[in-house]
Amino acid sequence: MPSGKLLARTMAQYVDVESQGPVVELGPGTGAITNALIERGVEQKRLVLVEYNPGFCALLRERYPQAKVVQADAYRLRDALREALDVPASAVVSGLPLVTKPMQIRLRLIRDAFLALAPKAPFVQFTYSVAPPIPKSLPGVSTEASERIWMNLPPARVWVYRKG
Repeated sequence: MPSGKLLARTMAQYVDVESQGPVVELGPGTGAITNALIERGVEQKRLVLVEYNPGFCALLRERYPQAKVVQADAYRLRDALREALDVPASAVVSGLPLVTKPMQIRLRLIRDAFLALAPKAPFVQFTYSVAPPIPKSLPGVSTEASERIWMNLPPARVWVYRKG
């Protein structure tokens, strides 16, 4: 089910539209969060969309012709971004269902995201779970959370992680 508009807008608000670096979106699907990023002021040409499903990739290329669409497994983020990024990202925005994955995979994903990000740039993740998708106690990482978004079905919360 695509993210609701309010959830997508909440995620997009954590992205600095003034920065020049690429904005990486993990698991864009049909583009609900992508639309919110563009509405917020992120230029299409800054978007790097990492999507596993080839059908969604075709749809994303059609809808966002200036974005860079990478067909890859976002849970193998270093491999996925190897050719796609030539400067550090100013944000990684994730629509991946992290809580369905073992903690080791979640921790590898955020580690690889931090390798791709500029210092203090956000890793933005939503969850339907009450608990954070990634522990709040990672060394050297600051964490913040949005209010619970009750208008989303199911209700969700946005978590933001920054390193450096």
